[in-house]
Amino acid sequence: MLALVSKGDAGLEAAMVADTAHARQLIESAGGNVTIQTLAAELNTPVLSVETAVPLLPTHIAKPWGQEIWYTGMEVRGVSHVGDELHSVPLPWLLSLMPEAFCNGKPEQLTLLKILDPLPDEVYGDLYFEMHERKQEVYVVTHVNKQAWPDGRGGIRFGFNQRVRAKYASDDEFKAAYLETVKRYESVRRRIDECLDGIRLQQGVGLNDPVEPARIDAWLAQVPDLLVVQEAELRAQMDSFSNLMPLQVGDVVRVPCMTPHSLLHGVRTVEFQTPVYERKILSFAQKVLTQQWWDTEEALQGANLDVEAAQLSAAVEVVPGLTQQEIVDFDDFRVWRLRARASVELSLAGAQSYQLLMAVSGKVRVAQQDLACEQAALLPANGASGCCLFMESGAVALLAAPIKG
Repeated sequence: MLALVSKGDAGLEAAMVADTAHARQLIESAGGNVTIQTLAAELNTPVLSVETAVPLLPTHIAKPWGQEIWYTGMEVRGVSHVGDELHSVPLPWLLSLMPEAFCNGKPEQLTLLKILDPLPDEVYGDLYFEMHERKQEVYVVTHVNKQAWPDGRGGIRFGFNQRVRAKYASDDEFKAAYLETVKRYESVRRRIDECLDGIRLQQGVGLNDPVEPARIDAWLAQVPDLLVVQEAELRAQMDSFSNLMPLQVGDVVRVPCMTPHSLLHGVRTVEFQTPVYERKILSFAQKVLTQQWWDTEEALQGANLDVEAAQLSAAVEVVPGLTQQEIVDFDDFRVWRLRARASVELSLAGAQSYQLLMAVSGKVRVAQQDLACEQAALLPANGASGCCLFMESGAVALLAAPIKG
């Protein structure tokens, strides 16, 4: 990677490009009066304002239950970019250019910002019932599909059903009963998946490729009716062990470690999480495409059986017309929800660590850059005075910052 850095009236700006012979020749042959904007245009790369705010571009990752939209993801499955609609560069380039400013010198610990966008279809749009040992997450509900949930109230499977738990003499008996129920379901699930895999091969569809619900429904018509009936009955028995928590737009869900959970179909959320890929799958009502096994027995050994309903702190007015509500305070990052009751400005300059900003609704602008709904920006540590947030009355935004260790 080659980087051009310029300090001018607009502050510190940077442009990055792949290290090629053409790029080197173009840069070396440029005259001393050529601006960074001119060079960047010739190199087809964006100019980034690295003292104030850098736009994060969404990367779409297909899932069997819908899609994830990454803003700070960096792994084999996909890499997020920064820039604009015309030109962009990989996020890791920016982090390598200015690591202290944009990731506290630890790119692998950059808080992961993404959107969970499940399909509206029942069952097909339900996420894995899974648990994390190190990864902490917080969800903010931004949309509930009216096709899936006409009354605007969706849900999440969160922990275990306390009424069912109370029917057993001990937690060990409860776990054993749940495990047996899951195993019965998994046996039927795998038999169905074997039938569907045969159809995949006949039609030239990859065994681990996500497939749209309508196509799966057509395939299921070729599966023995008895298996389809058994699957539905056993799934209902299995799901009865989990706790169903209703969700509507604006709700917040904190997911601490060791808590099994599964966001339901048609419930779209913004998610901030610890940037580690680890999970234990307790169950899934489709074929798991990323691994050949379920982790139910191992997960139950450490799973938290209690359902802890997190209480949000009260919103406080940080400047006249703008309230700030802390929605999570994990040991590795914090997130606040900002609500404008009037058109208002807030300085985000001079922060000790980088910050992540996402517009949720209304008109939001940071460092003279407009952020539409679900657009996000990465703000550097010790940002310049131009790092100012503007929100019109009624606008909502989310702001996250790491806990600097």
